Amino acid sequence: MFTGDASGDWLYEALHRFGFANQPQSVSPDDGLSLTDCYVTAAVRCAPPANRPSPRETEACRRFLVAELALLAHVEVVVALGRFAHDAWCAASGGTRGRPGGGRPRFAHGTRTLLPDGTLFIASYHPSRRNTNTGLLTRPMFHRVFALARQALDRARR
Repeated sequence: MFTGDASGDWLYEALHRFGFANQPQSVSPDDGLSLTDCYVTAAVRCAPPANRPSPRETEACRRFLVAELALLAHVEVVVALGRFAHDAWCAASGGTRGRPGGGRPRFAHGTRTLLPDGTLFIASYHPSRRNTNTGLLTRPMFHRVFALARQALDRARR
């Protein structure tokens, strides 16, 4: 996911910095990247026109995301990159079940929501060029999200 693209440069550098990846970049499927305590996926499986999936495309791909999430045995922290990923994960995971009022966790960069099953859900702006080139998302902001994820995992394992 994101291999060889500017978003991937941001993502894998942050994952490496906080001990989730063995190297700070991924340039090809066989470049040796190995993830630890981390799983990266996408809500849609295609590159849609103007990089905006339609509701129909999103719905068509949801079953794949649901199936992937079902295979993950022990999820402690979820980091959603962008509102689209945030909303897709909530829809696919049942992430609103059991929450007071049943509403979705709020989306804003750096927000943390402890879900009823104990999963920590962290929202982040997506590291797209639009967000990084305009300064909406800076590296320190992005790093804080992954520092929170690392701290939560380390705390849970003590």
